Amino acid sequence: MSSQQNIEVETETLPAGIVLRPKGDIDLSRAPAFRVEIAKWVKDNSSPVFIDLSQVPYMDSSGVATLVEALQMTNRSGVRLALFGMQERVRSIFEIARLDTVFRIAETFEQAQED
Repeated sequence: MSSQQNIEVETETLPAGIVLRPKGDIDLSRAPAFRVEIAKWVKDNSSPVFIDLSQVPYMDSSGVATLVEALQMTNRSGVRLALFGMQERVRSIFEIARLDTVFRIAETFEQAQED
């Protein structure tokens, strides 16, 4: 039995957009809290959203599903979403699922800002 856990998400509003920096694993117990954090920043927002995954060592399918939902939310709102700083373990999950062809994924924040 898993209970929902909070996730620490540092946020920064920059001229280029909003940067979300989750810290720690994004798994079944933490994905719901992360989903709430993302929705809070996407709702009624027209600025691009950048998610820095450099401090996320592990992500399971519920974490991936949360990011897919974030992409759907931003697409509906006409807001740009980009992921950057993925650790190799997390990036390989996106590549295996071929989600690297769906998401804008960059190595750095600077690259994530490019069109």
